[in-house]
Amino acid sequence: MQSRARRNPSRKGSKTRHEGAGGPAESGSGGRSNRLPLLPLRSDLVFPQTVVPLVVNRPSGIRLVDEVYAGERLVGLASQLHPEVDDPGLADLFPTICVGTVLKMLKFPDGSTRIVCQGQTRARLVGMVQTEPYLIAEVEPLEEVEESGVEIDALVHHINRLFQRMVDQSQQIPEELQVAAMNTREPGRLADLLASSLPFSIEERQVMLGEVNVRIRLERLAQFLSRQLAVLELSTKIQEQVGSELSKAQRDHFLRQQIKAIQEELGEGESDNPEVAELWGRIKDAGPPEDVRREAERELERLASMHPSSAEYSIVRTYLDWIAVLPWDKSSKDRLDLRRARKVLDEDHYDLEKIKERILEYLAVRKLKKDMKGPILCFAGPPGTGKTSLGKSIAKALGREFVRISLGGVHDEAEIRGHRRTYVAAMPGRIIQGIRKAQTNNPVFMLDEVDKLGNDFRGDPSAALLEVLDPEQNGTFRDHYLDVDFDLSKVMFIATANVLESIPSPLLDRMEVLNLPGYSEEEKLLIARKYIVPKQLEAHGLVEADLDVTDQAIRKIISEYTREAGLRNLEREIAAVCRKVARRRAEGRKKPVTVGPAQVAELLGPSRFYRELADRTGVPGVATGLAWTPTGGEILFIEATAIPGKGGLTLTGLLGDSMRESAQAAMSYLRSHAKPLGLDPSKLGKTDVHVHVPAGAVPKDGPSAGVAIASALISLYRDRPIQKELAMTGEVTLTGRVLPVGGVREKVLAARRAGIKTILLPRHNDKDLVELPPEVKADMTFRLVDTLDDVLPRLFDDLPAKPRGPEPAEPPAGRARRKKADEHPGQQPRRRP
Repeated sequence: MQSRARRNPSRKGSKTRHEGAGGPAESGSGGRSNRLPLLPLRSDLVFPQTVVPLVVNRPSGIRLVDEVYAGERLVGLASQLHPEVDDPGLADLFPTICVGTVLKMLKFPDGSTRIVCQGQTRARLVGMVQTEPYLIAEVEPLEEVEESGVEIDALVHHINRLFQRMVDQSQQIPEELQVAAMNTREPGRLADLLASSLPFSIEERQVMLGEVNVRIRLERLAQFLSRQLAVLELSTKIQEQVGSELSKAQRDHFLRQQIKAIQEELGEGESDNPEVAELWGRIKDAGPPEDVRREAERELERLASMHPSSAEYSIVRTYLDWIAVLPWDKSSKDRLDLRRARKVLDEDHYDLEKIKERILEYLAVRKLKKDMKGPILCFAGPPGTGKTSLGKSIAKALGREFVRISLGGVHDEAEIRGHRRTYVAAMPGRIIQGIRKAQTNNPVFMLDEVDKLGNDFRGDPSAALLEVLDPEQNGTFRDHYLDVDFDLSKVMFIATANVLESIPSPLLDRMEVLNLPGYSEEEKLLIARKYIVPKQLEAHGLVEADLDVTDQAIRKIISEYTREAGLRNLEREIAAVCRKVARRRAEGRKKPVTVGPAQVAELLGPSRFYRELADRTGVPGVATGLAWTPTGGEILFIEATAIPGKGGLTLTGLLGDSMRESAQAAMSYLRSHAKPLGLDPSKLGKTDVHVHVPAGAVPKDGPSAGVAIASALISLYRDRPIQKELAMTGEVTLTGRVLPVGGVREKVLAARRAGIKTILLPRHNDKDLVELPPEVKADMTFRLVDTLDDVLPRLFDDLPAKPRGPEPAEPPAGRARRKKADEHPGQQPRRRP
């Protein structure tokens, strides 16, 4: 075969110039290179002799189009290697581009510009001349190499046949493209037309654009068409197979219905399906209520009529599995022996008399009334006081299964009520999952950290718990997944919380709150001796003969290495001691070890806490207050100093609004009662007062520091120090009355840890002293006060009983009651009946 190569005369010598970018275009070496504005395209590619609409969004591209459209309208159209690049350079563009003409430009309200371009010639990028405000590149035009002969004609004929087969396979090829391909006689033009219109990848199109030899371009197009045709044929085959399988499933269902009708007519009943029969037997054994049984029958009928390969078959099967496995009629038998229950509770936990009495009361009533509903209890207290472990002990005492779920950080309501079966991977909520895990319908169910529930756009889990924790409603609890009622009235729900303020009021109202206060030093010692030390010895492979921790050592660990209301840190420190001894025994030293106060520092390092009372008090203007935190009580030092000024008040220490208002109220009372309090009114008006509460990085709030702030101010103005071992708490009003506060037990225990001997309390808090351990009441003195006039005589060591100035009269009964309380500070009612 002979062929004759020639250059395309229609494209020869087509030079491009651009004058909108700063003057006429400059030709490159040999007169071949030209400077041309360059428009990068993210995912488009333009071929010569094709008209393409383009959307321009980049500011640089919009400016380029504006200037080009006002000039010769010639622009280089370059495709990006990576569409996600916002500011492409020379390395981010394919080397072969198309030089085109902007035929039309339209501006749209969204800020974008749309243009219609017609490709003219191929060109190659040589270099980048300018990048701002838009790209200007140096390009070299490419001339097509055309051939003629039998081989070219055969390639064109082969491509037309492939294209026609694609048209027959696909209904998405437009008729206009078919007509244009039939009327195109020029081989290069046909190749560009099909490459720009058929669904080839950007890389394949770029290969076609970069090929200047028409024969090679046709060969590549034939390869791409053959592959695309193979994909279409395989897709059609797969679709036909899927359609035939679906038709077969429909046919099987129709025949199965016919067989069922024939069997019913003959009185033979349904054909035995082993899987359906097995499920039905399990559901009957579970003993569900009648309404649940009817729902299960309906779902079983649906399951029997489904093909096992259908998507809904597994959904219905899983639902029936849940119905069959739940303990609808299975309850554990309660052990109603009150003596045994009391013994179990005493073995596992020290003290906690209120809670133990409440459990024994429940057992007593349960013994008399068999159908009693389960109580809803809430254990509230600082961390480490035994709330979660107490739930396990209650289950052990009752002889019930124990289930615990943690609600901390739960935001989705579906975690409680479950997901509806319409969702993918739907499942029941945590309540039903816990019942399934217990395998009985009357377990002890602990909802841990109920005060840390959250809510967001997915719902409010605390609202979903309203039905669960209501004895009048939880008998018909409906999980979204099951969509049938489940009886939770036999379940004993126990919730735990560190603080009650974050629990919504409707939810808190449904629970019986039992407070677990912090432990005193003596209680910690007994608990450590009876529970913690034996537990840690066993956990570290030791026996009693290997290690003896003395009471003095435990006291030192409690006072100098832990400062908490609970027992977690104490258990960690004792575990550290056991680890040190276990290592010695593992190294071969078998001699028994006795740990006393002197050995504690050797094993645990230097003391971490110290009693700072003596260092901080004894200075005029300093008072010791008491604070409550979710982890227990703390002592709080109130410091005041005077500066020459005009009577201003400055408050620091990261104080909240309530504490700031208490300081302002105390200052206002002092100014209005300066003479009765023995203060110099002129001094009050000529000094600025700065009140600071140390530990400035810790937020502090609450009104209970009012008495301490007022006492610090009185000490400052009188220039006399307050007694060192005296602490106080109480809210102060503008009239000088002292109002009751909360958290008295935690505050008193914190004061005792710090070495406080005397505490000033509001008189209405005398009822809280009943809850104090006897050793605490014997070791401390409590002064009950009604007003700041009662506080003043008890602040200083040598102050007369009556303050200077007039004192409001007090009824004889009130004086007698106060005298009796002051003379017998340790005689308080017994703690817990």
